[in-house]
Amino acid sequence: MMTDAPRTVPQVLLDAAAAHGDMLAIVSEESTLTYAELRDRAVRAAALLRARGVGRGDRVAIWLPNSAAWVEAALGAFILGATVVPISTRLRAQEAAFMLRKSAARALVAAGDFLGVDYGAMIEGIDLPDLKTRIRTFPRDGEPDEWAQGLDEVMPEDCVAALRAAAGVTPDDVAEIMFTSGTTGFPKGAMLRHGQIVRTYSIYSERAGIRAGDRYLIIAPMFHSFGFKAGVLAAIIRGATMYPVKVFDAAETLRRIEAERISIMGGPPTIFSTLIELNRSEGKDLSSLRSIVTGASMVSPGLIRALQGEVGVEIVVNAYGLTEVCALVTMTRPDDEVETIATTAGRVIDGVEMRLVDTDGNEVPVGAAGEIEVRGFNVMAGYLDDPAETEKTIRPDGWLRTGDVGVLNEDGCLRVTDRIKDMFIVGGFNCYPAEIEKMMLDYPGIREVAVIGVPDERMGEVAKALVVAAPDRPFDTDAFITWCRANMANYKVPRHVELLDALPRNAMGKIQKFLLREADA
Repeated sequence: MMTDAPRTVPQVLLDAAAAHGDMLAIVSEESTLTYAELRDRAVRAAALLRARGVGRGDRVAIWLPNSAAWVEAALGAFILGATVVPISTRLRAQEAAFMLRKSAARALVAAGDFLGVDYGAMIEGIDLPDLKTRIRTFPRDGEPDEWAQGLDEVMPEDCVAALRAAAGVTPDDVAEIMFTSGTTGFPKGAMLRHGQIVRTYSIYSERAGIRAGDRYLIIAPMFHSFGFKAGVLAAIIRGATMYPVKVFDAAETLRRIEAERISIMGGPPTIFSTLIELNRSEGKDLSSLRSIVTGASMVSPGLIRALQGEVGVEIVVNAYGLTEVCALVTMTRPDDEVETIATTAGRVIDGVEMRLVDTDGNEVPVGAAGEIEVRGFNVMAGYLDDPAETEKTIRPDGWLRTGDVGVLNEDGCLRVTDRIKDMFIVGGFNCYPAEIEKMMLDYPGIREVAVIGVPDERMGEVAKALVVAAPDRPFDTDAFITWCRANMANYKVPRHVELLDALPRNAMGKIQKFLLREADA
């Protein structure tokens, strides 16, 4: 039952189990769980973590693909009052190690075999002094599933002790540390509290039209806000059934929509345009789809009309947010016109203020461009162990500077037009040039490098590297790209590489990336 009082994630889970106990909560390759069974598995997960030394305030890192195990591990940590640290399965060893070290993660739940990668083994030998316990799941053939075995071995009295801990969790406790990057290129951990997360996604799930019994195909990775908070948590809040997707495959997705009668989906516009185009030849019955949520500065009106006309989707909504504000600031409404949904991210959500300001911090008039600032219950507690960056981002009066540029129309709808920061988005994943450039500078033969986002028909944007090679040393572009694939997440790997004699700089020596973007336009 929904209440106005702030709630914690454990309270949401217990409420869902009480209200929807016999209804399906998760249908995955590994298991099918009702809400009552999910509650019991989460309590067992809490007991297992507690036996491994995890307590209130400790950090539990999760390095898994979308799965029931991901959900169980996160809910178990929340029940103990521990903080979840999601880690992308696209990251390489040093990238993940930075997050583990920075967060002082005490426990790690990792995949032993996902797409041929042993994530637990990837960080063997790396100095991680705070990491006291590691639990593998998705094992290789013949190896034990430590997670599943651990849950099976939990004793009833351990469950009672673990569940008792849930009563001590408060809405102001930090539930999640989501790592993001800024202009420095070093990942920063945004600290998000229980109460603000639950309140934000109660609003989100209502605006998206999610209801009990819906079948929610969760394609967005659970290490991403769109996967866990807008997927898992929103489903639990409303009593929907979760269908986790480990790896997106368009043909398999069409098959599942038809076979499972999926009613809710979320993701970037590229996913839905791909599905619609493929289904014109596949001819699957997609009529069960009722609600689609996407997030992009521009969505093709043709795509929205195709979802409504060809598929029969009733609700299509667009949204805008960023990690530091629980990934949600504005949403369109189900009854908005197609053009509003396509060209804007809608109006600010209830309980949150938004303004657009010029470089002096003065509000700009309607129709003028300004930096988007946000104030309200959804603003993070700050960056983990980084008061200087927190102070730069959150003004003394509570306004958070997003670094994004937008325009408000007379109806209060936001159009995001640019990014003050150089971040670009590849297929729904944020890419931060400074972070990528720092890694590239380790490649022998590079003297300087600048990374920009360039348009791509399928992915929206992809990375392009502008390279100044070291003198008197041949530079092999193919070898460089191969090195990038081995050392960074695939979505960060440049699809284009251009050699330059020098990078354009201003009088202060700062690289003028706008000139690079103009030259590429």
